Amino acid sequence: MARALLPEDLWSLVAGHLPTHRPSPKGGRARIDDGAAETGILFVLKTGIPWEYLPRELGCGSGMTCWRRLHQWMLAGVWQHIHEAFLRRLQEHDQIMWDRACVDAASVYTAVGPTPSDMNCTGRNVVTDRANIRLVDKSNF
Repeated sequence: MARALLPEDLWSLVAGHLPTHRPSPKGGRARIDDGAAETGILFVLKTGIPWEYLPRELGCGSGMTCWRRLHQWMLAGVWQHIHEAFLRRLQEHDQIMWDRACVDAASVYTAVGPTPSDMNCTGRNVVTDRANIRLVDKSNF
């Protein structure tokens, strides 16, 4: 199995938010463990290598397997739940300085019609504390 890139206590926090997998009644190849897939995902995201170059020696399965798991978890809303759980953990340990938070916003023009004059402005707002921990990230607050 791959060496975990998350400490055990953080992995247990993450694992509690992952959807349960139901095996296919048709059988098939054994599913890669969620912990191994998470290690493969973090390895690719930390190193910046292409998914297809994920070393099989890590025991994480293929890059495509890890990418699919990342995508499934994204569709299931796992990352938002994990983000909120991390924030709760940080708040419990008094690691967030709410009185020192700042708001940042960016506007992006997007075409919504057939001509360039049909533009709309969409916003993205982010609140971070002084340690640059993202506290809130919402589109169009």
